[in-house]
Amino acid sequence: MSLIEQALKKQQAQLKDSEHQGKVQSVNENTRTTDGKAVLSTTQSHTSTAPTKQQIFVNEALLSQKNFIVGNELEGQRALKEEFRQIKRKVLNNAFGPARKTLDTPNMVMITSAKPNEGKTFVSINLALSIALEQDKTVLLVDADVLKPSILRELGVKPKAGLIDYLTGDIDDIGEIIYRTNINKLSIMPAGKSHHLANELLASERMAKMTKELSQRYADRIVIFDSPPLLGINETSILSNLMGQALITVEENQTNLNDVKHANHLLRAELAKGLVLNKALYSHKNSYGYYGYGYGYGEHQEDE
Repeated sequence: MSLIEQALKKQQAQLKDSEHQGKVQSVNENTRTTDGKAVLSTTQSHTSTAPTKQQIFVNEALLSQKNFIVGNELEGQRALKEEFRQIKRKVLNNAFGPARKTLDTPNMVMITSAKPNEGKTFVSINLALSIALEQDKTVLLVDADVLKPSILRELGVKPKAGLIDYLTGDIDDIGEIIYRTNINKLSIMPAGKSHHLANELLASERMAKMTKELSQRYADRIVIFDSPPLLGINETSILSNLMGQALITVEENQTNLNDVKHANHLLRAELAKGLVLNKALYSHKNSYGYYGYGYGYGEHQEDE
């Protein structure tokens, strides 16, 4: 029996042992020669029910329950999807259309708010999920709200190593904190461990180098940063210096207009800026009330 035949037989035995774990191992019969010996080349893939260390399984049923966008066409999500289509079209146009020539790192998008609890994480996740539905774009969702991270919790996923672990130098390879998901074209970078200098790390040189690498690594990728609120956290405005676009989440009937103006002024003028109206209750005749979202383009606008 040849070396290749022995390897194939061994491979088949391993496949039977690993089926109960949801693993599927395929054999690439192309061989290479090392010192005159044939070596079998193999590749391994995993189903979504058995994610590897660098994979995150997102339960789409849970997403739907929390009013996050899912790929299936659900009756109750049509309005939500359409609202986020309007937002993402502006974001994608800024990142890949003619406007990209006027922006630095146009594919880097921060989602923030004037103050906490205005829905920025909800907007961040839904915008990422909406972009993931595109045929020719990928999206990386970064939890940069390092003091109050919530993306993994909202997705029903246990804490994992992430941004802070990289910024402190505990992890050297950025690829180790980027997790692929079972949702096609969506990857996630968690916030990682807690740290007493978490906000300062957002303003570090290592953070600047990391964002530059992320902006250049894949030409078709949007990187969304769920960022801390602007008021009271100086590092958020510093983080905006690394971005090309910024969306300020505004809670209807709650966010103070002066706070919005102040938050806007903390962002550098060269950014493409937008306002996302969150928790706005609309009602339609013969229909029902739902939470809607609007996008107000605010680049270079002066206060009236």
